[in-house]
Amino acid sequence: MGGLLGARSLGGSIYEMSINLSPSFIMIVWLTGIIKLLGFILLLMLLIQWKKPIITGILFYVTKIVGALLFLYGFLNFVTISLSTFHIFDFDLNSYATFWRLIFWEPFWMIGGIFYFFSIKSNKS
Repeated sequence: MGGLLGARSLGGSIYEMSINLSPSFIMIVWLTGIIKLLGFILLLMLLIQWKKPIITGILFYVTKIVGALLFLYGFLNFVTISLSTFHIFDFDLNSYATFWRLIFWEPFWMIGGIFYFFSIKSNKS
């Protein structure tokens, strides 16, 4: 909604763009918010008892794939940011942003991906 809470902990060009707002950056922020909302709606759809088993099957596989991708996103970011702390990669992240990315943001995505992945079980018994 236009606030900067947490933006400094992301660091690099994301933080710089949040200070010097451009219309394209605002659109990207809104699009990512909508995508996150769609992820929430997908989880809500798991609570419905669908009459057609194909819908349940599609939800099962989509949820598993999204969970795996969320985990992979956090894991790969964690690895690359960790490698940047050892100066193997050169990122434009200060120590504050690196700390918060490794302690909060990337584990948040990994744990969220695990929870998302295991939020649905197969009906095949």
